[in-house]
Amino acid sequence: MRISAAACVIILIVLGICGGVYAFSGFDLLLFLCFYDATAFRTALGAGFVSALYALYALVAFRPFRGLK
Repeated sequence: MRISAAACVIILIVLGICGGVYAFSGFDLLLFLCFYDATAFRTALGAGFVSALYALYALVAFRPFRGLK
């Protein structure tokens, strides 16, 4: 469970960095890393979507911040 959660967070961090580069410079780093292949680009975005859903599920189901009052 911890490995999958860590993998999801890493995917979200990488996509966030790519989004930040695109927002500030206009260069689409994710598309460049996917070698300008639309299928690979959409697969990476889909993996980010699933990672975000899993991260939300883990926060709701396991309540990791419950004891931090």
